[in-house]
Amino acid sequence: MQYTGPAPRHRWTSRRRSLLGLGGALAALAALTTAVPGTASGATDSRHRPTHPERDWLGSTVVAHEGRAVESTGSKTTSRVTQTNGFDISSWQGTVDFAGAYKKGARFTYIKATEGTSYRDATFNTNYTNSYKAGLIRGAYHFAIPDSSTGKAQADYFVAHGGNWSKDGKTLPPMVDIEYNPYGATCYGLSKSAMVNWISDFVTEVHAKTSRWATIYTSSSWWTTCTGNSSVFAANHPLFVARYASSAGTLPKGWPFYTFWQHADSGTFPGDQDYFNGPLSGVQNLAGNT
Repeated sequence: MQYTGPAPRHRWTSRRRSLLGLGGALAALAALTTAVPGTASGATDSRHRPTHPERDWLGSTVVAHEGRAVESTGSKTTSRVTQTNGFDISSWQGTVDFAGAYKKGARFTYIKATEGTSYRDATFNTNYTNSYKAGLIRGAYHFAIPDSSTGKAQADYFVAHGGNWSKDGKTLPPMVDIEYNPYGATCYGLSKSAMVNWISDFVTEVHAKTSRWATIYTSSSWWTTCTGNSSVFAANHPLFVARYASSAGTLPKGWPFYTFWQHADSGTFPGDQDYFNGPLSGVQNLAGNT
């Protein structure tokens, strides 16, 4: 703080030396503080690089924050009469028997491809190929870390490493997994408006690269807390909602129905247990962008 009072009348030399010494110390402290990365918008993109991405998968943080209901095996009493079974996986599941899952009734799967801008799931290529060979309609997803880099940067990394889309009738839209922060603050240190902007940057870039609007995976609780229950994505983006109970519950604002519902974290199929809200023809139409 600048001194604005009357000038001292005596001992100026010694006081001047003291003030200069204090000013130097404060300047050094300021320089040190500036050098430490923070969460401000000007911080570098590498400030929160993921440290255990192999333990981050679709819904890996949801149970810890929201729990599961006793009847978490799921229910078909939801918004549409017919539902289609599926599942989602990452390297955490190890070797996956896709043919066996198909025989048991699964018809689609989402597979982790990337996280942040530094992690590629080691099993993605194998899983993506083998799921296709087994007859499953499959898609890739990205585990978002909004405080590590921009939405655009993560979208580019995702699309370049498995998140692209092919109009082959067997590829679901690319998906962003946006959930509780596995490394710290629930909302990654972002305000509600900043989070909405980050998601918008991600999905806009995915659309520019692939021509598809991304599926958004989240839970209603996280979405309300971290985006203010924003409805701006509901018109274009399929919703993949996480809730381990007998119903999908209250959906994020703007979505009249869910497209996918992750209803349990274990069950008949590998990984998490999912429903598509409709018959198999609906999954096929979504994959074909029709």
